[in-house]
Amino acid sequence: MKKLRVTIEGKAYDVLVEILDEGAHAPTPAPAQVAPARNGAPVAPVPTTKPEVAVASAGDVTSPLAGKIVSIDVTTGSEVTEGAQVATVEAMKMNTYIFAPKSGRVDRILVNPGDGVEEGSVLLHVA
Repeated sequence: MKKLRVTIEGKAYDVLVEILDEGAHAPTPAPAQVAPARNGAPVAPVPTTKPEVAVASAGDVTSPLAGKIVSIDVTTGSEVTEGAQVATVEAMKMNTYIFAPKSGRVDRILVNPGDGVEEGSVLLHVA
C-alpha cells in the first residue's frame, strides 16, 4: 500500500493505493480505505468501473481510442465508399482520422463534434 495525496477542485484527499505487480492476478478488491484529508473534508471512494461501451455490430464505425470528437465528416443518408474519412477524434492534441469499414449509406450518427468518447464507442453506422 502506498499513501498518496490527491487534490480535486482545490480539496486535498489522502488515499491509500494498492500497488499491484504487472502480470500478477489481482485479488478480489477490498472496500476502499480512505483517510480523511488534513483539512477535514469528507472523502468518498472513487468508483473503479469504466462506463459501459455499446458492443459494435456489423457496419458500426467505432472510435479506436478515447478522446473528443473533432468532426463528423458525413451526414445521415450520405453514401460512402470503403476507406472514406467519416470522422476525426482528437486525443492528446493529435487528430486521428476514422474511415468507413465498408461502402454503404450512413443511416445513424450517434455522436456530435465536442462529445467525449471511449475506445470502442460506436460513432455512426454504415448500412
